[in-house]
Amino acid sequence: MGTILDKILSFQGTFFTIIVTVAIYYGTKWILEKSSKGKTDWGIIKSIILFSIILIGAIAIVLSLPMDPSTKGNISSLVGIVISAVFALSSATFMGNGMAGIMLRTINSFKPGDFIRSGELFGRVTERGLFHTEIQTENRDLTTIPNLFLTTNPVKVIRTSGTFISGICSLGYDVNRVKIEQALLKAVEQAGLKDGFVRITDLGDFSVVYKTYGLLEDIKTIISAESKLNAMILDCLHDAGIEIVSPNFMNQRQTGDTVFIPQKVRKSVQKKIDDAAAPENVIFDKAEEAESLEKRKEKLSDVDEKIKTITEELKVAETEEAKLECKTRLEKWTNVRDKMLEKIDAKQDEISSTK
Repeated sequence: MGTILDKILSFQGTFFTIIVTVAIYYGTKWILEKSSKGKTDWGIIKSIILFSIILIGAIAIVLSLPMDPSTKGNISSLVGIVISAVFALSSATFMGNGMAGIMLRTINSFKPGDFIRSGELFGRVTERGLFHTEIQTENRDLTTIPNLFLTTNPVKVIRTSGTFISGICSLGYDVNRVKIEQALLKAVEQAGLKDGFVRITDLGDFSVVYKTYGLLEDIKTIISAESKLNAMILDCLHDAGIEIVSPNFMNQRQTGDTVFIPQKVRKSVQKKIDDAAAPENVIFDKAEEAESLEKRKEKLSDVDEKIKTITEELKVAETEEAKLECKTRLEKWTNVRDKMLEKIDAKQDEISSTK
């Protein structure tokens, strides 16, 4: 019995180390969760801190085991080698993406909800992390991009104040360019775009390439707006009696003097097509929620500034009446902040669970 008791007592240092490690882990977790409410990127920072605590705690537990010093030294060396190998193999990419994330945050050229294009990737930003950026593509799929990729490749951010969209068509030399440009400018107008203009981008061997531009102010409809512009280009060119066929066009049927301009559809059918719901409402659903969350966080920052201002006023208030008034306002805005934090956390959880 005495031998068993001595064995148990020899582990008291290990038990104490385990208790301290668990206490530090859960205490730190509670503090971080309380501090991270309404803040961006704290999820990954919290994970790194908690992982570090577990790692250090595990090493401390191993060192506290009642073992022979040489055995303990060998185990410590083995653990050190394993940890060094893991960090050596992963640190280049890991640190590279982390530094790239900090760089993107510093530049702050885009935020959740913005349209970005980098290389062949195009979509709306749904999440900005320390190591990655997530976008929702025009197929509604979610694409995760390493931050290192975004810092080593040009990133085009579509301005929220509006962007020029374009449509391209190539027509033969037999049609007067003025007539074509008039039809294309009319197409820009009917597509609901502003400040339209036309550029002749290429004089080919068989055709002239025209590029039509129009300013789109509501960039959330960029995909349907590009489609509508192309549709209006078709309609306006046909209305002007201009055939849109390749100069190499050949049809083996005997068509005589047939002009290749399709007949118009009934206005009721056209109206039904035009009134169809914009596809962006379905395509970029998560990006819309992410943008809404970002706006709530911006409002939360304004509330924090308001609370800070009232707190400063309370410190310099001289009369009891002024202090009471400041305390009342402070309590009101603190309650507003707490409610906003609850909604932000609920929305964040909802977005994080969206796949």
